[in-house]
Amino acid sequence: MMRTANKPPAVSVVMAVRDGAPWLAPTLRSLMKIHRPVAEFVVVDDGSTDATPAMLAAAHAADPRFRILPGPKAGLVPALNRGLDAAKAPWIARLDADDVLHPERLFRQLQIANDAELDVIGSRIRCFPTQQILRGLRRYELWQNSLLTHDALALNRFVESPLVHPSVMFRAAPVRAVGGYRDMGWAEDYDLWLRLFAAGARFGKHPDRLTFWRDHPARLTRTADHCSANAFRACKVHHLLRGPLLDRRFWMAGTGRDAKRLARCLLAEGAELMGWFDINPRRLGQRIHGAPVIRARADAADGVPVLAGVGAVGGRAAIRAEFDGFGWREGEQYWCVS
Repeated sequence: MMRTANKPPAVSVVMAVRDGAPWLAPTLRSLMKIHRPVAEFVVVDDGSTDATPAMLAAAHAADPRFRILPGPKAGLVPALNRGLDAAKAPWIARLDADDVLHPERLFRQLQIANDAELDVIGSRIRCFPTQQILRGLRRYELWQNSLLTHDALALNRFVESPLVHPSVMFRAAPVRAVGGYRDMGWAEDYDLWLRLFAAGARFGKHPDRLTFWRDHPARLTRTADHCSANAFRACKVHHLLRGPLLDRRFWMAGTGRDAKRLARCLLAEGAELMGWFDINPRRLGQRIHGAPVIRARADAADGVPVLAGVGAVGGRAAIRAEFDGFGWREGEQYWCVS
């Protein structure tokens, strides 16, 4: 069912594309299969020089729900904000030009979001082509699909981005209220989620796999500097110091490589490291970055937030069990990070 002139869209799908011709056709076909709710498809062409403009023009000719916004190369964040500004619906659904959505995704997400009074809702994902998905990405997919509730998403937000961007639908108003997307040198979606959490937005995730996330060597998450591990770490530091570590003091649990890197970044921003918690007897009694390594105990942190930087398989569950046993509350006394 296509939108008519007297029936405004309930959802605006916003997509930015540049030179996406190798993967674009299945994405456009998946949009055309949507029959409910009433939707529009706002596609910002960010200066494509391949067959993308012709493919988008053909899609518009076949389905007037497509609104094509061509323009010169401006970058992903300006393109997304341009699409956000042009969107007419109160709900914005994201999709990337190399991914595919289930024809019922928008309808099912909208149902749950309205019933649960959510501001942001993702969906479970399936990575494809299946035979090319390696162990690391498969583990990431399982982690993503394990986070469904607001609490689970909120408590894991400093581990990694708890939502896959092209799986997300959000209310336009709160996103515009926090300033839309920002170009800060790190992933624009992760930065947006962290600002929305801080602003009190309610999150959720649909339990069905409604978004099919294509993996390929040219995918931005693999190639772009703003999606690198260093960029994600900088984003976490920025938001930790404006949230859980507002008084700039912290303990670090775990002395692995990633925990040390995060601690160094926090110290470089003027934070104060009180000490390290570890269970390795060879580490106990040492000093790392000038702070002592001790065994954790219930009274050791003395009210200072603890960052649990244990990323080994099973390690995060073990440290949660230990800290919960102390009577500490995750999201108050301690935060899991990576």
